[in-house]
Amino acid sequence: MATEQGPYYAWFDRQGILWVQSAPPPAPVPPPRPAPRPWSAFTWVLVITGVLAAIATPLAMTSRILDASDRGTAAAPQSGAARPLMLQPVPDPATALETDPVSPAAALPRSTPVRIRIPAIGVSAPIGTVGLEDDGTVGTPPIDHPNTTGWYKHGPTPGEAGPAVILGHVDTTTGPAVFARLRQLLPGDAIEITRRDGSTVTFIVEGIEKAPKRNFPTGRVYGALDHAGLRLITCGGDFDTRARSYTDNVIVYAAAR
Repeated sequence: MATEQGPYYAWFDRQGILWVQSAPPPAPVPPPRPAPRPWSAFTWVLVITGVLAAIATPLAMTSRILDASDRGTAAAPQSGAARPLMLQPVPDPATALETDPVSPAAALPRSTPVRIRIPAIGVSAPIGTVGLEDDGTVGTPPIDHPNTTGWYKHGPTPGEAGPAVILGHVDTTTGPAVFARLRQLLPGDAIEITRRDGSTVTFIVEGIEKAPKRNFPTGRVYGALDHAGLRLITCGGDFDTRARSYTDNVIVYAAAR
């Protein structure tokens, strides 16, 4: 409202009382803001514990993921058409690595092997001979004789001191070959080699390995030994259609007993 003395202001306060005066109503004064309280020692403990938990949880999850991924198993063997074995060249014996020593049987004189028996996987097969190809790689048994194995004739005979090497195909165009089940052997399984002199040497499997052909374990296979050892070799892994060869070799390590 307005009068001759000037404007008047009217308003109701919080109790419902009407006020009239010539000055405007006072502006409401906000209540004072409470001062921040300092964190107690207990509060600091809670904050630090939460930060550590936030950091540790992702690390723990990563550890579980890495641990699980490191337990992968080897790929299942591939079937298909026959492929010749492709091994690395035989090393110079002077530079070959030695394998771990074992408690072997006494070494025998040289005598060509003629037959191999592996009861655990149902193998009973003749043994032929193989040498070196022009490119320096080890030869393989004839592909049209899938049940024939091949002894590397430039190495020790089974029973002599040193690593005797016998090779065989894993399959052919028509089905499995002599070493199709070689990967199933276990430490302790027996391998019997009959020699031309009429003797039979029994070898006991010590281990089995699947190795990439591009990184063939030459030292472990052909390295010098002070006892009679045996290595059985076939193909394994995936089949490379472009190279027409398997990617890996399956290698059995055994020693005479």
